[in-house]
Amino acid sequence: MFTKPVLLVIAHGSRDPRHAATVHALVRRVRSLRPDLRVETGFLDFNIPSVQGVLESLAAEGVRDVVALPLLLTRAFHAKADIPTVLRDAPPQLRIRQAEVLGPSPLLLAALERRLYEAGLTPADKSSTGVVLASAGSTDPEAIAVIAEIAREWRHTGWCAVRPAFASAGSPAGFPRTEDAVAELRALGCARVAVAPYVLAPGFLPDRIARGAAEADVLADVLGAAPEVARLLSERYDAARAPVLAAVGA
Repeated sequence: MFTKPVLLVIAHGSRDPRHAATVHALVRRVRSLRPDLRVETGFLDFNIPSVQGVLESLAAEGVRDVVALPLLLTRAFHAKADIPTVLRDAPPQLRIRQAEVLGPSPLLLAALERRLYEAGLTPADKSSTGVVLASAGSTDPEAIAVIAEIAREWRHTGWCAVRPAFASAGSPAGFPRTEDAVAELRALGCARVAVAPYVLAPGFLPDRIARGAAEADVLADVLGAAPEVARLLSERYDAARAPVLAAVGA
């Protein structure tokens, strides 16, 4: 019997079946990491179960406490508008705390490097390799600023250079596409260029990133069910639950 609040992982959803499969693989890893937790998954769109459906099922079972964790890398529209709206419509007997989004975090940088090394790079390649930090993109200034700051921080860990890139056509004009960032790193003189998708699961925009990486030497996989990502979900859950524990002295 689980006694802690249920962890509800909220994913965006996609028509691409690889998206849901990757989300479920990540949730399985979280369950193996945290056998003390009940972990459920809900989707905002395209896939089932829906977030609303999961919340109604939990309420019908008698569950009272839920930590809703957005499976998002930045605090853009979905985190600021869509998810709070869905949670406000939850059954009133549920006490729901919304956890912070996943990024930024050193664990995500560690996961990005894991994927680059799995794609063929080694730590010895860092100083001669330029990296494109390829995100889905956003029109939200806060999200854009976070991506740019992550690229700056990552550069200081030893890579030849790191450039952010954006896959979405909705990103502000002047922000580089993946292929533009690859060309820029070539012109800078990096011996090799790698593209690191800063996305959690496959889909339309990650496929666009992959096409933009055609002239790169290395294309890493999406973050997916990397162990660092699973650990980060666990940490975000604990952080969201901490104020409750302090209030009751648990």
